[in-house]
Amino acid sequence: MTTAITNVFVLILENRSLDHMLGFSGIVGMDAVTGDSTSLNGLNGTESNSYQGQTYTVTQPADETMPVDPAHEFPDVVEQLCGQGACYQPGGSYPKVENTGFVSNYAVSYTAGEGDAPNDFGEIMKCFSPDQLPVLNALARAFAVCDNWCASMPGPTWPNRFFAYAASSGGLDYSPPLSQIIEWDVGGFTFPNGSLFDLLDRKSDFGWRIFAGDHFPIAKAVRNVGESGITSFDEFADALASSSYPWLFTLIEPSYGNLLDGTYEGGTSQHPLDGVTAGEALIKATYEAIRNSPFWDSSLLIITWDEHGGFYDHVPPPAAVAPDDTLSGSEFNRYGFTFERYGPRVPAVIVSPLIPERIIDHRQYDHASIPATVEVLFALPPLTERDARANNLTSLLSLSTPRTDAPTTLPEPAASQTKPVARPPLPPGSPPDGGNLPGQIYVAMRRDVALSPPAAEAEIVNRLRSIRTRAQAAQYLEEVRNKIEARRAAL
Repeated sequence: MTTAITNVFVLILENRSLDHMLGFSGIVGMDAVTGDSTSLNGLNGTESNSYQGQTYTVTQPADETMPVDPAHEFPDVVEQLCGQGACYQPGGSYPKVENTGFVSNYAVSYTAGEGDAPNDFGEIMKCFSPDQLPVLNALARAFAVCDNWCASMPGPTWPNRFFAYAASSGGLDYSPPLSQIIEWDVGGFTFPNGSLFDLLDRKSDFGWRIFAGDHFPIAKAVRNVGESGITSFDEFADALASSSYPWLFTLIEPSYGNLLDGTYEGGTSQHPLDGVTAGEALIKATYEAIRNSPFWDSSLLIITWDEHGGFYDHVPPPAAVAPDDTLSGSEFNRYGFTFERYGPRVPAVIVSPLIPERIIDHRQYDHASIPATVEVLFALPPLTERDARANNLTSLLSLSTPRTDAPTTLPEPAASQTKPVARPPLPPGSPPDGGNLPGQIYVAMRRDVALSPPAAEAEIVNRLRSIRTRAQAAQYLEEVRNKIEARRAAL
């Protein structure tokens, strides 16, 4: 049955835990393994964290936009999972995990980022009600939802997205500042065993495609991700409506919004500072383009989130298999993490006409299950020990013929009931650090080099190294956007 899949699509959004998004969904269905009736491992309403003598219980609904960006760097997640005062000893075992430090970390995390102290420490325990996320809930009920899909490591966006691309982060266990990221190889971040893009390039001339919501997709940071493989998401539906769509693997990246001002405004990634509505619209557009295309019957769509974003989840993440590709003393390994622990659970919905309705999969997955699935479907070798031993998704494709009852359209996203939080832009003279901005600047450099004559590379690298302020970063990013748009117009 697995050979019936000719096209795999993957959409990865940002920074939301499973409990935060689906904990109160009340989804019931059929166990993916036993066929018995089962329910999603969500919340019963009594789960809590305590801080300074006060108990904070999970509640619904959630505010769409967070007043403060919850922290989710490696030390923050150690506290969230292991409690206030917990720390990780480099190269050692992860502390005991009891999921008790989400509130305590949220209460002080603003000191490490932008914004004021949160007025309500219990904000981090708020979870969405089903009617706030009609698109996600409709898909989860119509196909399969995995309630034990964890982030690949207990930390931030970039290393977790790298696991989806290479079953490894190449040792990266933090969000590097611009001063470090500008020293990365101009040819792209290199994994010791290569990436999924490399495997697919060796398999076929039509191995992969990236449809990006903005000009600077994170995957472009990876070595051998060339310009010809990156297309605007605006062209996604039209590409699928054509008579031919040969790409084996398609990655869909959201727009990350306004990183320069630290607001994330205008994005589609569901970043906590920007809200969920635009991301719901992106999920809907992605599904409907595939569902109503000539390639629906042989498609597999994986929708997940890169990491939990600091939001509460009640299930302790278990031990994980290390990729075994990271050299001791790696420049990317700030905390000495051994990658032998998953991060918290994130939502994961698996869509295909070969999947029955209302399947709930309790098996263990992480982002390395993405390359593991692609490898099984297209006869590719594993990249690391992590994907070699990860569960893949092919057993969910249990139907011998494609379903004809899958919805052709999904509900409209719910209107936001939360008043947007007014945030002043960060000072233009401030350093261009924090969140995904340094990575965005690196990706801009990679695209600039690719679109310029070879003789210009040294000048471009020197330009990158000269950026000291957000104003300088803004000017450079705009120049590269214009260069990308000029190339698209010329095609």
